[in-house]
Amino acid sequence: MYTFAYCSLVVVCFGSISADVNSDSGFNFLVIVTDDQDIMLNGMTPMAKTLEHIANEGMTFVNAFTTSPICCPSRSSILTGKYAHNHQTKNNSRSGGCYGRVWRETIEPAALPVWLSQAGYDTFFAGKYLNEYFSANIPPGWSQWFGLHGNSRYYNFTVTENGEVATYTNEYFTDYLDTKTVNFLKNLRADRHFFAMVTPPAPHAPFTSADRHKDLFPNVKAIQTPNFNISSTPLRNVDGSEKHWLLTMEPSTLPLKFLDEMDTIHRKRWQTLMAVDNMVENIVNILREKKLLEKTFIFYTSDNGFHLGQFSQAYDKRQPYETDIRVPLFVRGPTIKPKAVQKSAVALLDIVPTILQLANLELPSFLDGQPLPLQSDEDVLIERQLLVEYWGEGSLETYNPECPWAAQDRLQLCTVDAACHCQDAWNNTYNCVRHLATDLNFIYCEFKDNQNFVEAYNIANDLYQMKNIGFEILPSIRAKYSLAIQNLTACVGHTCHIIY
Repeated sequence: MYTFAYCSLVVVCFGSISADVNSDSGFNFLVIVTDDQDIMLNGMTPMAKTLEHIANEGMTFVNAFTTSPICCPSRSSILTGKYAHNHQTKNNSRSGGCYGRVWRETIEPAALPVWLSQAGYDTFFAGKYLNEYFSANIPPGWSQWFGLHGNSRYYNFTVTENGEVATYTNEYFTDYLDTKTVNFLKNLRADRHFFAMVTPPAPHAPFTSADRHKDLFPNVKAIQTPNFNISSTPLRNVDGSEKHWLLTMEPSTLPLKFLDEMDTIHRKRWQTLMAVDNMVENIVNILREKKLLEKTFIFYTSDNGFHLGQFSQAYDKRQPYETDIRVPLFVRGPTIKPKAVQKSAVALLDIVPTILQLANLELPSFLDGQPLPLQSDEDVLIERQLLVEYWGEGSLETYNPECPWAAQDRLQLCTVDAACHCQDAWNNTYNCVRHLATDLNFIYCEFKDNQNFVEAYNIANDLYQMKNIGFEILPSIRAKYSLAIQNLTACVGHTCHIIY
């Protein structure tokens, strides 16, 4: 029996993972994570090859969520199986924990690639890692490393290639990842299992497609959902249209001249995904050629969703609405029935415990996620409460003088091309409970602003969250979910699995 333990420099032990040398599962693992790919706005529609090779050959999770709708915290959860309040990456800035000291010294050395490497897996990473990664250092646990410096880019990118920094000007980044991943799989030793993680930039801004795809989908327009470009009210309203203060900023709706830009962004996002679709097919083909496909679990997902004009917010994520927190999640593997559908609520932090379980490795008690129900009856919905947590960003430095707001408002992502309807602020901080059961589909959110604002929605009959019932529900129900938030925001390990 091998046992792997990790204690930080401050003598905080994170537990151990053990594996019986005779209990080798024989499985390989491939995780593909796109950037800002939605499911609510038909983000998977153009990806025919990915749907054919992964979704149709495996399981679709129709209620999959990120627990932090922003890149760095969500990616940190994918790597660790922990909520953001436990891995301490709270936003995309170094001061907010993104590739900060705590991550590098305490969390990163006790993450999935380390455990799999210690268990004998060849490990491979190619793509965007964390937004504040600008380093020649290879994070622990990776046998091969091709990590992008900074946020998503399509051309003119810098990567650390196994410890050497290189810059590429004319190569398309997704094609680069395609080549590196296929080469890794081609050169695998027959006696070694592998874990590979590939994280392309698409469809993140600046929405730059490969030149061969730039003219696709000429007639595609932004999805005008029922909540597209509608105004929100700050106070209690008979129609339930009230939203937290950030959504009530002027202009109350986006001027018509911006709607064409919404169409263009939607079209460009689809175009960027075409190179990813090709990459997925190339990876599946090389796995088949190497006779590894039937021994490999393939996970396809995104770090968070995306909104495009919903509630008159131009384009971004960061909000507690289904557009932003729902993500695509498909899993293909040796034990999964083709075209299976799972309706139970799952989260991105469930990927780590799932892989560890499939690899016959012990699950550490500090993991906040749970193994995905890959074998469960699709007609049985497992009750679950998930925490969604977000810490607002905004400072004097993020002030944009081109917009009619003051620096002391500490707003962020206020741009003229979004009609100065800001996407974030210093106190756009909230916690939500996303609760699914056989007879319940509900979300309850509390905002940490000077209004102590509450939003709640019965998603079963209000998918687009048009009617806020946070001020209408019984006091006892509101108290129940408020207590759930209190407990979940402090949970660790199995206490994150309790239904409150």
